Amino acid sequence: MEITFKTLILFGSVILTGLSAGLFYAWSVSVIPGTLKVPDITYLETMQSINRAILNPAFFLIFFGSLILLSIASVYEFHTSRLVFGLMLGSAIIYLLGTFGVTALGNVPLNNELDVLELTQMSVEQIGDFRQYYEARWNRWHGIRTVFAVVAFLMATLALFFQASMQ
Repeated sequence: MEITFKTLILFGSVILTGLSAGLFYAWSVSVIPGTLKVPDITYLETMQSINRAILNPAFFLIFFGSLILLSIASVYEFHTSRLVFGLMLGSAIIYLLGTFGVTALGNVPLNNELDVLELTQMSVEQIGDFRQYYEARWNRWHGIRTVFAVVAFLMATLALFFQASMQ
């Protein structure tokens, strides 16, 4: 079997999308249950810290790289196989709208609201109210993007299997 640039792009898109889906899934089953058990101020301080720390090259490679490689892989598969093309295009669209879009329009605005808070200047009641507002919305958006990321990964993985079986 010859390894082509097209195959590397397809494989890379599956790996990056899997890492993205894995990050969001792992967060759902570990960080969220853990933060439910901490005091309000600890939760908000922790989320501020995490939201700042996650903006790094490794995260950007996975988060943006998935979208870029899924899109490129879709283009490469256009004339190869309708099935593989459809799966890759579907994966790219699902990731774009459901993972990237939900993050950009749901989670990031909430993170920006949290980032500007001076927690030391807030009362216990204000902190509790903001946590209730932030956490419920953030977790809802996170759940949605997680489902979409996992679906995008599964579709891309299926495309890889079908493309490999054609060779």
